[in-house]
Amino acid sequence: MRAFTPFIGVAALAAAAVLPAGLASAGDTGQPSARTNTRAVLVCRTDAATRRAFTREHGAAPVFVTAREALSVRASDPAWTAPRCMTEREHARYRDAATTFAVVR
Repeated sequence: MRAFTPFIGVAALAAAAVLPAGLASAGDTGQPSARTNTRAVLVCRTDAATRRAFTREHGAAPVFVTAREALSVRASDPAWTAPRCMTEREHARYRDAATTFAVVR
């Protein structure tokens, strides 16, 4: 249960960063948004078993991103073909940076 909680947090943050504009336009036209779930980020470990499982599930080796890279993604950037991975430490940095940004705004 404990390892599942960071995954939910990252998925929620990724969805919050990508979906608000898409949901607003989807609600106006009644059509589903084409950008739904295009930039998923998962909390992954760096061991061989995790790499094999990720490759089996998504068809590509995991690509790890840093908190800075995740924060710099723009809506105009191309969509990812497979989810990206983030270590637990980078997720903590991402969460802290997102919280700090929210407080400043």
